Amino acid sequence: MKSNIILIGFMGVGKGSLARAIVKETGMFAIDTDDLIESLENRKIKNIFAEDGEGYFRNLEQKSANWLSENVDNTIISVGGGFYKVDNLKNIGKIVYLHSSFEAILDKIVNATNAKKKLKKRPLFKTPKQAKELYDSRIDLYKSVADKTIIVENKSTEQILKEVLKFIE
Repeated sequence: MKSNIILIGFMGVGKGSLARAIVKETGMFAIDTDDLIESLENRKIKNIFAEDGEGYFRNLEQKSANWLSENVDNTIISVGGGFYKVDNLKNIGKIVYLHSSFEAILDKIVNATNAKKKLKKRPLFKTPKQAKELYDSRIDLYKSVADKTIIVENKSTEQILKEVLKFIE
């Protein structure tokens, strides 16, 4: 099995921030699958969805998963909220699910100092009811694929980092 760590969880839970903290602490590399897909397509995720639809985007996630499985090791991989559906996720590395209540995620995004930017990146949160329905539909699925679940609500990045480092030792 690869020595990658895959950070999964709902959008806005803090996967990217945690990945950067792990990199700083360990010297490992980090990859964000949404960034990977945007580079591959030379366009933003929201434009891929708008122009080609979710099915096309999910195919790009699978293509990225295949590449990661074949070419990447000893790396922190933060993934988009739906990436857990790829069929070879377990071949890529150990899966850490970052769990928080929907309300805490929404509160963190809406009350952030750069809330406008965060909401622009996550347009689904403009309709919280729809975002909550998606959250509810995914929560058990995240848990079912995870090797480790870490509750991140009301914890600092440093506290979460310690839990991840303990898990990967």
